[in-house]
Amino acid sequence: MRISSTGAIEGGRVLYTIGKIEAASTWHPAHGSPLQENWRELVLRELIRKAEDIDADAIIRVDYQNDDVIRIDETGMKLKRVLATGFAVKLSCAA
Repeated sequence: MRISSTGAIEGGRVLYTIGKIEAASTWHPAHGSPLQENWRELVLRELIRKAEDIDADAIIRVDYQNDDVIRIDETGMKLKRVLATGFAVKLSCAA
């Protein structure tokens, strides 16, 4: 799976966009970072799995952002998660 944070893939040409995909980290305290040190790798792995499920050759415009904070009513704790988003695409010459 080829991945790019831009709209282009080095050595390939986007034939068409399949659609937007996203994956999320686990929920964690709103004031801190994700509890797993390798959260970025885990979220990217899930994003790749989703792209493979729809037969994409690559993911372009990969970006990470914080999801909205939620509040757990029973405890009052505020939680957030990190979202990875991108566009699954087919390439003219899949490699």
